[in-house]
Amino acid sequence: MTTAPQAQLVFHGTLIHSKVLDELTILENAVLVVDPNDGRIIRLDENVPREDVPALLRSLGLDDADGGAKTRYLERTEFLIPGFVDTHNHAPQYAQRGLGQSMQILDWLSTVTFPNEARFADPAHAQRIYSRCVDSFLRQGITTAAYYGSLHAEATQILADLCLAKGQRALVGKCNMDRHAPPSYVEASPEASLRDTEACLAHVERIDPAGRLVRYVLTPRFAISCSDALLAGLGAIARRRPDLAIQTHVNEARSEMEFTRRLFPAFGSEIDLYEHFGLLSPRSILAHCCYMSEREVQQVAALGCGVAHCPVANMTVGGGFMAAPVRALLRAGVKVGLGTDSGGGFSSSLLDAARQALVASNTREVASEGEDRGLTIAELFYLATLGGAQVCGLEEKVGTFQVGKEFDALVINAADRAGGGSVMTMIEEEDSLNTIFEKFIMTGDDRNIEQVYVRGRLVKS
Repeated sequence: MTTAPQAQLVFHGTLIHSKVLDELTILENAVLVVDPNDGRIIRLDENVPREDVPALLRSLGLDDADGGAKTRYLERTEFLIPGFVDTHNHAPQYAQRGLGQSMQILDWLSTVTFPNEARFADPAHAQRIYSRCVDSFLRQGITTAAYYGSLHAEATQILADLCLAKGQRALVGKCNMDRHAPPSYVEASPEASLRDTEACLAHVERIDPAGRLVRYVLTPRFAISCSDALLAGLGAIARRRPDLAIQTHVNEARSEMEFTRRLFPAFGSEIDLYEHFGLLSPRSILAHCCYMSEREVQQVAALGCGVAHCPVANMTVGGGFMAAPVRALLRAGVKVGLGTDSGGGFSSSLLDAARQALVASNTREVASEGEDRGLTIAELFYLATLGGAQVCGLEEKVGTFQVGKEFDALVINAADRAGGGSVMTMIEEEDSLNTIFEKFIMTGDDRNIEQVYVRGRLVKS
């Protein structure tokens, strides 16, 4: 039986993306064509009047009338943006968001988080929570997520299965932690942890051999919870598999940093520690980095690591107003993306992360007496899209609209619909496209995200 070819997916209207840090690109009357077979953008034309679209499609052999194309005409209050990239997310914490806010981080881990994550030993529990988690993040426009799982191999494999089935692009890693955790939630030995890591890696590569959507990421939780032998073993895997991403927490809170120094007195910093064990490279995702010396910033830049900036979590759990030095990192050439870090943060919205990043940057501007200026709307958007893609090593695939890239995208509808629209700032007749976009970034929510596509597949409508 021969399967009929799928119609090409075509959009006409406003496309907004950010190809460089401080510049927003708004394409009006653009025509974008997606090949549904591999989800790639195969054509992008600018400044095509709506009435000329049918003729253009016919010239390409793509006529709506004969089923060769499915065309979506975007209205004035609608626009297309790249999908959001969440560079730091704890999937097991999805159901605990909002709990333990204002606690010191080590207390929060021992009283709230570790008992919650221990429940993922039950595969049925993992299936139920992770299913809701992935659905929720897709609904909020997060087309790519870097997930920490629990320490359980079976639960982590369930998470990977769900990401693939539901169509979310994801880095998925089993947490490695063989010490300084409750007896109910700690791995038996470095060998057991590494064995389960290898099993999860094999599972991910079995279900998605080409890594089209789901890839494995080595995930030492943080140095406190990992013995020297475990860190050395993960470093050996990283050397053997230089294609693998690596994620961990770095310089998140003062109490965490002091504990790490007591455990590893031979190292001057956490950056030195992770570099020693072979865990820092251009494929490393360093979460938080709230307290960074100039030397550490330059080290991270030289090593090519990316930083996951998680401002909501940094200001609600940990102890103090922990505003990461984002401007200093960017100035040094460090890749930076945004992370929700939910449930360290109370929100699973990357829009909320962007807004809080603005607040944090303004605070640092005051604290630095103007040296580290606050972030702009264009820069926030860059961090949420292409910046995040760079941190996750996916910038060649997603983050902008370019021919040859894969179509991870959101259809935004900013209209004030009667009887159930969003609460974002109302759109006025005189509003420019830039104004409408800014209103969405600062006041919109998931109700304005009308459709979500990953690799050309509609995953939310």
